[in-house]
Amino acid sequence: MPAYLAHIAINADDDGVTRLFWERVFDWTFTDWGPPGFARAPLPPSREVVAAVQARCELVTGVRTTGPQVTLSVDDLDLVLRRVLEHERRIVMGRTTIPNVGDLAFVSDRSDNVVGVMQ
Repeated sequence: MPAYLAHIAINADDDGVTRLFWERVFDWTFTDWGPPGFARAPLPPSREVVAAVQARCELVTGVRTTGPQVTLSVDDLDLVLRRVLEHERRIVMGRTTIPNVGDLAFVSDRSDNVVGVMQ
């Protein structure tokens, strides 16, 4: 039986500022739901979701990536990178072109969660 992607949890030290980052950078709208400190946002339908197994890497120098790595598809990578900097967050890996795939960057949110962003 296949498993379908149903939920992405963004762990936060300060859920208010982390939530604001995701709302303003990626245009998601969260609403409080369930227990305190928990909010959820319906995501737009995905064009395609794929699973990959890859060699472990260090997106942040000296920190081995553990757990699943999430990459979001966007129409305007430059706009997202500007928004990240406006929210005083960092670009972990700048725009890199993957031939026949697209342009990829990695950014961190207000709780230092790293996410890939691809156009």
